[in-house]
Amino acid sequence: MFLTPCAGVLTSTPHQKGDDPVMVYEVNGLPLHVLLVHVIVVGVPFAAFLTVLSALWPAARRRLGIITPIVALGVLIMTPVAVQAGEWLQTRVHSTPLINAHVDLGTTMTWFAGGLFVAALLAWGVPTMMARRSHEGPPWVGVVVAIVAVVLAGASVVQVYRVGESGSTAVWTGNFCQVPVDADGTCPASG
Repeated sequence: MFLTPCAGVLTSTPHQKGDDPVMVYEVNGLPLHVLLVHVIVVGVPFAAFLTVLSALWPAARRRLGIITPIVALGVLIMTPVAVQAGEWLQTRVHSTPLINAHVDLGTTMTWFAGGLFVAALLAWGVPTMMARRSHEGPPWVGVVVAIVAVVLAGASVVQVYRVGESGSTAVWTGNFCQVPVDADGTCPASG
């Protein structure tokens, strides 16, 4: 089966070890978290780019329209799903300080995705509403929106980098050979 629920028996209460009977945590035998993080790692910078573009370039904002906040909303929706899948995976791996650091950073990502969505909504919505009114409004409003959008978009990109870096460090530290492996697949002593 392509999607395999790991909860086993469907009940209305969560199982021990973080199993949610409604959520599918594996796809083709891979933990869902390792697949979803790619959506976040690509989606956050893309949404941030669209947000900054919309905030700073009126022609781009007019062409992109509501696409910018929709992309940011998609990231906001997928981030807690990735976090939840990560919590499920956390109960199935040996706890290490590197994994704990990744978990601590990862749980903050939903807040950054929320900030990015707010920035995208402001970058699209405020200028759109001002254009529909008979007057443009004070020029400082556009400057404030642009500053907020750039700061929140930049912060979300930095945070997704930090979370991703800590996750890849947790997975790969000590788990590969520094030199090519021998014919029998063992790591030769480097020295």
